[in-house]
Amino acid sequence: MSNRLNTTPNDMRAFWMPFTANRQFKKEPRLFVSAKDMYYKTHDGRTVLDGTAGLWCVNAGHCRPKITEAIQQQAGELDYAPAFQLGHPKAFELANRLIDIAPEGMSHVLYTNSGSESVETALKVALAYHRVKGNGSRFRLIGRERGYHGVNFGGISVGGIVANRKMFGTLLTGVDHMPHTHFPDKNAFTKGEPEHGGDIASELERIVTLHDASTIAAVIVEPVAGSTGVILPPKGYLKKLREICTKHGILLIFDEVITGFGRLGTPFAADYFGVKPDMITMAKGLTNGVIPMGAVFVTDEIHDAFMQGPEHMIEFFHGYTYSGNPIACAAALGTLDTYKDEGLLTRGTEMAPYWEEALHSLKDCPHVIDIRNIGLIGAIELKPIDGEPTKRAFSAFLKAYEKGLLIRTTGDIIALSPPLIIEKSHIDELVGRLRDVLVANA
Repeated sequence: MSNRLNTTPNDMRAFWMPFTANRQFKKEPRLFVSAKDMYYKTHDGRTVLDGTAGLWCVNAGHCRPKITEAIQQQAGELDYAPAFQLGHPKAFELANRLIDIAPEGMSHVLYTNSGSESVETALKVALAYHRVKGNGSRFRLIGRERGYHGVNFGGISVGGIVANRKMFGTLLTGVDHMPHTHFPDKNAFTKGEPEHGGDIASELERIVTLHDASTIAAVIVEPVAGSTGVILPPKGYLKKLREICTKHGILLIFDEVITGFGRLGTPFAADYFGVKPDMITMAKGLTNGVIPMGAVFVTDEIHDAFMQGPEHMIEFFHGYTYSGNPIACAAALGTLDTYKDEGLLTRGTEMAPYWEEALHSLKDCPHVIDIRNIGLIGAIELKPIDGEPTKRAFSAFLKAYEKGLLIRTTGDIIALSPPLIIEKSHIDELVGRLRDVLVANA
């Protein structure tokens, strides 16, 4: 059998894997070789229930027919078309389809290739917008502690996860951070939005006072912070941020790379929380994780500010070789069709109560110090082993894989975000296996 067809590579040295303990992994590889709907198949023939939608992205489940067919057809029809001064029909069709499900006021789309690029794009738009409006002194960007906004320089600058920042020098200048919203002493085992901590949004006023509003271009937050371990916004928090930004002429960016496309039971978290940002970044669920693609929603006000001057001149000097790639657009259109046909953008509302009760039934498991949930997202926080942070959760990750369950861990937190096609029987299976893991991991 040729190496191309082998399911287990005979040499793993060349691939430097991302966000992975490479040496540990390559001693005992965990390889997926196929997938369908809610399940993966491993290289050694086992079935693994997907409790994380791949990496927060496979919202419609795996290998869905309309997405696969759309990609196959597009690859044989138009494989690539430049996006600079040229176009192709599906890029415009997709933008219109996205606007149809966008929060009110989100009326224009820029294409990227990942969530990280979406964040970079939104930050650049914010800075350029203020400049074209004659407010070039607005150069500061405000993020949040424990925020995750991808791994490019702009994203890790406004992000607040220490391990993602500490090796890369001074990063962008003019960046500040608001406090995070995780208050386990007051909000442990909360179901849905926490009651305590909404007033922490007023810290943004302190930052404005420190730097002066005339220097601040934008604030960027995840409505629900995912990669840091599912940190939920307390009641009223996001609305207060919106009020402060509006008051001081600061753009508000929602990073919805995780929360977009039905994760909370609404198309976007902006809908769920009833807060209108000025920009929304997205990726992951846009193509169901099948083809790399991201995008940024902007308002008419932002878009139209650039549409000045001679018509033959480029309005915004930014873009990517693969912006609006034809095959990525086809994948996204197939994904949107699947979401629409199966009602997946709102299905989380139906499933969330059962999901919530099932997760919180694990409260009595060993070392569980918090459980939190919103929509079809959940987190189980474990007490760290003294002197060995992250080890307890990582051990649970390995045991879960052995027992046929894929979970995600960050620090000593287990994060869960299953495909939106999940049924109650899958939830029972997931929670049952996770209970076995937590007991065995004691």
